[in-house]
Amino acid sequence: MKRTEIKEILQCTKYGTFINVKGWVRTKRASKNVAFIALNDGSTIKNIQLVVEMNPENDKILNHIHTGAALSVDGLLQESVGSGQKVDVFTKNIEVLGEANPDEYPLQPKKHSLEFLREKAHLRFRTNTFSGIARIRHSMIFGVHKFFTERGFYNIHTPIITGSDAEGAGEMFQVTTLNLSDVPKTENGEVDYKNDFFGKVANLTVSGQLEGELAALALSKIYTFGPTFRAENSNTSRHLSEFWMIEPEMAFYDLEDNMNLAEEMLKYLLKYALDNCRDDLDFLSKRLLDEEKNKKAEERSMELIEKLKFVLDNPFARVTYTEAIDILLKSKPNKKKRFQYVIKGWGDDLQSEHERYLVEKHFKRPVILTDYPASIKAFYMKQNNDGKTVRAMDVLFPQIGEIIGGSQREDNYNKLYNRIKELEISEKSMWWYLETRKFGSVPHSGFGLGFERMIQFVTGMNNIRDVIPFPRTPQNLEF
Repeated sequence: MKRTEIKEILQCTKYGTFINVKGWVRTKRASKNVAFIALNDGSTIKNIQLVVEMNPENDKILNHIHTGAALSVDGLLQESVGSGQKVDVFTKNIEVLGEANPDEYPLQPKKHSLEFLREKAHLRFRTNTFSGIARIRHSMIFGVHKFFTERGFYNIHTPIITGSDAEGAGEMFQVTTLNLSDVPKTENGEVDYKNDFFGKVANLTVSGQLEGELAALALSKIYTFGPTFRAENSNTSRHLSEFWMIEPEMAFYDLEDNMNLAEEMLKYLLKYALDNCRDDLDFLSKRLLDEEKNKKAEERSMELIEKLKFVLDNPFARVTYTEAIDILLKSKPNKKKRFQYVIKGWGDDLQSEHERYLVEKHFKRPVILTDYPASIKAFYMKQNNDGKTVRAMDVLFPQIGEIIGGSQREDNYNKLYNRIKELEISEKSMWWYLETRKFGSVPHSGFGLGFERMIQFVTGMNNIRDVIPFPRTPQNLEF
């Protein structure tokens, strides 16, 4: 018999229908005459209740059924007489597809810490929290592609292996086929990369932006959605070594157009989550409330659904970096040195605590900061006429801080060339990028959205390691 997914069964009212359901056991409880099994197949956060009549044959089968076991069940769909569900399945035949020894299976029907579940990443999908996050993540991926497709963008696959450093930070993972036990050297004692696979230094990409710009300067509107890698030795709740980035690049867009698109995209994705992931969001909201119930009121997070609607319903404040610095300098946390990083003046790089103060305390809505000092931003950003600032923009969210970083790109060949020379970036490795400014250059802009930061915000999870299936962090490559 063809299997029916639990998501579909829970919506069905054709009582008396004979169905087949497959899934994994969440809980089992038994009385003298009947046993109840909660089964889940991942199609929804909700379980279907199996009602098993106690008889010698079923007694024997039930001895092999424990939390984590996989079952195939034939039975009749009946209206539930219990609370919490509309339908039950009265079993006629149960097949144990895979047992789970209760003495060995680590996910028992109780609350487990997130730290413990990170050590069981191969099994944590089976919990409500992580199956919910996985479904939301899928919906957000689909929402991203839907948003850009509806607006005439083309998806471009940019290289994962690259010879350039888009951010100029140097925190890259090197890719090589050289024998590390016997590395070939030049006469000067340096590594001879002519013998390597690509004949030059190769790394995992930190961004698809530079290659994305090349496509935008022909197709007008493109976006990339791919993995990026940072060899930053940061073991914090906000950093991953491997993560996913959404990076649109648009020809004929100035900074204002760029900001408008970023705000529109973020609101579209939040509405998409609210419209398509409500069961999982409701569960995660309750989870967050339970997790923070012992905190003081002022320390608690905004309720999850309320937080998403808060961003959706409010226009983003648009403020220059200079205005933001003035606000922070005059703020009580800065004057009383409550910030971990005290703002001293113009030119300081803003930290997450400063970004969150602007959003949560001062403006009480999402903020887009613009026109940063050139000294703290990347080489490719459009230079303003003041000679000090660039047409950068960062979108700041409550509880997250920066969620998007972008800019209008420098389209003037001489200015871009001089900036590259000033920062001592290899002109040889960037010749192709510079050349696009010689042939039909136009004003263009783009931004990057860290996908895991977005999923953190949507799910209310505090640690970024819990919103990617298999986190890659310093000293962690287990799964």
